[in-house]
Amino acid sequence: MEQLAYKLRGGSKVAAAPPCFVGVLASGNLEVLVEAMPGDDACAIQITTPATGFADVWEAVVRAFFDRHPIGSLRISINDNGATPATVSLRLDQAIEEYLAARQMSPT
Repeated sequence: MEQLAYKLRGGSKVAAAPPCFVGVLASGNLEVLVEAMPGDDACAIQITTPATGFADVWEAVVRAFFDRHPIGSLRISINDNGATPATVSLRLDQAIEEYLAARQMSPT
Protein backbone atom coordinates (compact mmCIF):
# COMPACT_ATOMS: atom_id res chain seq x y z
CA MET A 1 0.00 0.00 0.00
CA GLU A 2 1.19 3.45 -0.84
CA GLN A 3 0.22 6.52 1.20
CA LEU A 4 0.36 9.91 -0.52
CA ALA A 5 -0.41 13.31 0.97
CA TYR A 6 -0.87 16.69 -0.66
CA LYS A 7 -1.60 20.06 0.93
CA LEU A 8 -2.79 22.67 -1.55
CA ARG A 9 -2.98 26.31 -0.49
CA GLY A 10 -4.55 29.38 -2.03
CA GLY A 11 -8.14 28.20 -2.16
CA SER A 12 -11.17 29.97 -0.80
CA LYS A 13 -12.33 28.91 2.64
CA VAL A 14 -15.78 27.36 2.76
CA ALA A 15 -18.13 27.04 5.69
CA ALA A 16 -18.15 23.63 7.32
CA ALA A 17 -20.74 21.05 6.31
CA PRO A 18 -21.41 17.49 7.40
CA PRO A 19 -18.86 14.99 6.04
CA CYS A 20 -19.62 13.69 2.56
CA PHE A 21 -18.83 10.15 1.42
CA VAL A 22 -19.09 8.94 -2.18
CA GLY A 23 -18.01 5.87 -4.10
CA VAL A 24 -17.49 2.21 -3.44
CA LEU A 25 -14.19 0.47 -2.78
CA ALA A 26 -14.69 -2.52 -5.04
CA SER A 27 -13.47 -3.84 -8.36
CA GLY A 28 -11.31 -1.01 -9.67
CA ASN A 29 -13.08 1.86 -7.99
CA LEU A 30 -12.51 4.13 -5.03
CA GLU A 31 -14.19 5.97 -2.20
CA VAL A 32 -13.81 9.62 -1.29
CA LEU A 33 -14.51 11.30 2.05
CA VAL A 34 -14.71 15.11 2.27
CA GLU A 35 -14.58 16.73 5.70
CA ALA A 36 -14.25 20.23 7.08
CA MET A 37 -10.80 21.14 8.34
CA PRO A 38 -11.38 24.16 10.58
CA GLY A 39 -8.44 26.38 11.35
CA ASP A 40 -6.57 25.67 8.12
CA ASP A 41 -7.08 27.35 4.76
CA ALA A 42 -5.53 24.46 2.83
CA CYS A 43 -7.09 21.54 1.01
CA ALA A 44 -5.38 18.45 2.42
CA ILE A 45 -5.70 15.32 0.29
CA GLN A 46 -4.62 11.91 1.59
CA ILE A 47 -4.55 8.87 -0.70
CA THR A 48 -4.24 5.19 0.13
CA THR A 49 -3.69 2.97 -2.89
CA PRO A 50 -2.36 -0.51 -3.64
CA ALA A 51 -0.90 0.76 -6.93
CA THR A 52 2.63 1.89 -6.14
CA GLY A 53 4.81 4.10 -8.29
CA PHE A 54 2.10 6.43 -9.59
CA ALA A 55 2.76 9.49 -7.42
CA ASP A 56 3.25 11.72 -10.49
CA VAL A 57 -0.12 10.69 -11.91
CA TRP A 58 -1.84 11.22 -8.56
CA GLU A 59 -0.26 14.66 -8.21
CA ALA A 60 -1.49 15.65 -11.68
CA VAL A 61 -5.04 14.48 -10.87
CA VAL A 62 -5.04 16.26 -7.49
CA ARG A 63 -3.71 19.51 -8.95
CA ALA A 64 -6.23 19.42 -11.81
CA PHE A 65 -9.01 18.92 -9.24
CA PHE A 66 -7.78 21.90 -7.20
CA ASP A 67 -7.59 24.01 -10.37
CA ARG A 68 -11.28 23.21 -11.00
CA HIS A 69 -12.30 23.59 -7.33
CA PRO A 70 -9.91 25.94 -5.49
CA ILE A 71 -11.44 25.37 -2.06
CA GLY A 72 -9.68 25.43 1.29
CA SER A 73 -10.56 24.33 4.82
CA LEU A 74 -11.09 20.76 3.61
CA ARG A 75 -9.63 17.33 4.22
CA ILE A 76 -10.20 14.80 1.44
CA SER A 77 -9.42 11.14 2.02
CA ILE A 78 -9.23 8.80 -0.95
CA ASN A 79 -9.18 5.01 -0.65
CA ASP A 80 -8.27 3.66 -4.07
CA ASN A 81 -8.60 0.17 -5.49
CA GLY A 82 -6.98 0.73 -8.88
CA ALA A 83 -9.30 3.37 -10.32
CA THR A 84 -8.29 5.15 -13.51
CA PRO A 85 -7.40 8.86 -13.37
CA ALA A 86 -10.69 9.68 -15.13
CA THR A 87 -12.67 7.80 -12.47
CA VAL A 88 -10.74 9.56 -9.70
CA SER A 89 -11.51 12.95 -11.26
CA LEU A 90 -15.20 12.13 -11.59
CA ARG A 91 -15.45 10.91 -7.98
CA LEU A 92 -13.63 13.98 -6.65
CA ASP A 93 -15.97 16.27 -8.59
CA GLN A 94 -18.99 14.32 -7.33
CA ALA A 95 -17.77 14.48 -3.73
CA ILE A 96 -17.11 18.21 -3.73
CA GLU A 97 -20.44 18.97 -5.41
CA GLU A 98 -22.30 16.91 -2.80
CA TYR A 99 -20.32 18.52 0.03
CA LEU A 100 -21.08 22.03 -1.20
CA ALA A 101 -24.76 21.17 -1.70
CA ALA A 102 -24.97 19.86 1.87
CA ARG A 103 -23.32 23.06 3.14
CA GLN A 104 -25.96 25.16 1.42
CA MET A 105 -28.74 23.05 2.91
CA SER A 106 -27.32 23.12 6.48
CA PRO A 107 -29.13 25.41 8.92
CA THR A 108 -27.15 28.52 9.80
